[in-house]
Amino acid sequence: MRQLRYVYHVVLDAFYTFLADDGWAIASHIALSTLMALFPFLIVLTSLAGFFGSKELADQAVGLLLQVWPKQVADSLSGQIHEVLTTSRGDILTIGAVLAVYFASNGVEALRVALNRAYAVGEPRRWYWLRLESIGYTLVAAITALAMAFLIVLGPLFIEAARRHIPFFVESNESILNFARYGITITALVVALVILHAWLPAGRRRFLHILPGIIFTMIASLISGVVFGQYLARFANNYVTMYAGLASVIIALVFLYFIAAIFVYGGELNAAIIKSHVPHDVSLHAAQSLRRADSQA
Repeated sequence: MRQLRYVYHVVLDAFYTFLADDGWAIASHIALSTLMALFPFLIVLTSLAGFFGSKELADQAVGLLLQVWPKQVADSLSGQIHEVLTTSRGDILTIGAVLAVYFASNGVEALRVALNRAYAVGEPRRWYWLRLESIGYTLVAAITALAMAFLIVLGPLFIEAARRHIPFFVESNESILNFARYGITITALVVALVILHAWLPAGRRRFLHILPGIIFTMIASLISGVVFGQYLARFANNYVTMYAGLASVIIALVFLYFIAAIFVYGGELNAAIIKSHVPHDVSLHAAQSLRRADSQA
């Protein structure tokens, strides 16, 4: 009973802090920034794939990125994404590509603002270092996506080789590849969430301090995707009627808004749990500073 009461108070405290930190407005900022960063990111992805000599990797990488999106949301953007991916680009080192990287990093900056608010920390670093860090995260994400896509491309070759030597162990290419795609995507999401919570905002947090928010974000995002997909299956025409040619963009924006709100609340949940273990007269920022000093000592 005491544990249930504790969970109730932590969840409620996280929600009230979410409201006090303008969580809904921050989620809207993240959603819009992410959507605006999506296509510059795809341009970077396509340019990098062409630079490495295989533009098919970009298609595979985008397939992995959209793997966990509801089918209706992914389908609504598929036409625009196809246009970006099939446009010939050789400008990876031009001003246009540099600007694409810069704008793609805006999504990372939006996430940083949300987590700094959630963990109640001030940002002591210079703005240009923060931007360079965000650009670095963007490039690492693009290269990682291409690397994972490369593994998927090589997957059938590995499976075929395994079938020759272990025919009873490998039965279906399709089922194994589907499992691999979902497994790689989910693993990449978990790693990305760990990096975001641990290193993106100011200060440092232990893995156990950020684990509850990561688990909540993964589970709640999965549920949100399923529910939103079911909703679109029935009422997608409402968006077409109301927004006409902008329907696909609005659908993606609404989906990203819900996911962003879940992400922000995950940070607030971590902060509420940390706060629940410190004296009432000690602020969250002071508690994290004391713990950081203790760990360095």
